[in-house]
This record gives sequence, C-alpha cells and structure tokens, in this order.
Amino acid sequence: MNWRDYIHTDPNILVGKPVVKGTRLSVDFILRLFGNGWTAEQVFDSYPQLTPAALQAVFAFAAESLSQETIYAMPVELA
Repeated sequence: MNWRDYIHTDPNILVGKPVVKGTRLSVDFILRLFGNGWTAEQVFDSYPQLTPAALQAVFAFAAESLSQETIYAMPVELA
C-alpha cells in the first residue's frame, strides 16, 4: 500500500493537516472516529467519498508515522 497515492497535505486545506486526497477528511479525524467506536461500515455510510483503499491508506500512513517516532508521550492519569 502506497499511502502517498491517497494522503496529502496542503497548507490551504485544514491548515496543512494530512487529509485524504479530494476531501477535507483529515487522517486524525478518521482515526478518532474509530477510536470512538465507529465501524468501517458507519464511516463509509457517513462519508461515501471515502473508499476502502483510502481508509487503508489512512492506517498505513498512521503506522508509518508512528514507526518513525522514538519518544511516545503518554498522558498520565491522575487518581
């Protein structure tokens, strides 16, 4: 999967956040939907411009981005 075919940045779209090409759907927005319990079916129903390949690219981009990080700042939960 070459996520570069589906994900790009443009300073004029969402202040340069990575988005799915041809949309204003940012990678972080889509990932947050899944983090909030949405299913792929719900995402596709709500955002029909998103293709299965583009969704796969979102995950590929996120995985590659995280693999390049060396420090993982985790929020500390206070009791």
